[in-house]
Amino acid sequence: MGHILITGRPGVGKTTLIRTIAHQLQDYQPAGFYTEEIRVGGVRKGFRLIALNGRQQVLSHVEFQSSDRVSRYGVDVIGFERLLEQLDLRHVPSPVLVIDEIGKMECCSTRFKDAVTALLDSPRIVIATIALKGDGFIEGIKQRHDCRLVTVTELNRNQLAGSLAAEVLHRLKEKQRACGS
Repeated sequence: MGHILITGRPGVGKTTLIRTIAHQLQDYQPAGFYTEEIRVGGVRKGFRLIALNGRQQVLSHVEFQSSDRVSRYGVDVIGFERLLEQLDLRHVPSPVLVIDEIGKMECCSTRFKDAVTALLDSPRIVIATIALKGDGFIEGIKQRHDCRLVTVTELNRNQLAGSLAAEVLHRLKEKQRACGS
């Protein structure tokens, strides 16, 4: 299987896991982004996207006035699409792409859904977190034959980073050998 989809209940450690894997694969210069909560006084107010190249963009916030809403959060689809355009993940040279996450907020963007589909159709390895629940696009991605779904739990989360990074490293080295590099 080519791609790894990481799922699990909210707060179980999916983002920490994907960040750790990206760090362990840093020799291959992975591209992509992860999500970070915006907290004020211990209360979650929104979510910020942080690209592996350092760029940042607030994805959603309780104070955003937007027609695109998920729960109590307004989603800044225009800002998100601007970040996607800047990252241009379809054309970066990295063999490894990191997406945190394929979720309801991100799926407000047609550009994001098109990019995810194109990236999964590419020969590169995509490591992504994906919402535990979701229908339509999210469920369709989970059903792809070229994706392996890994569920993170409190019991396995500490071992998964090493084993998943080792799996990706093995596949990358196999690709290099096959190409004669």
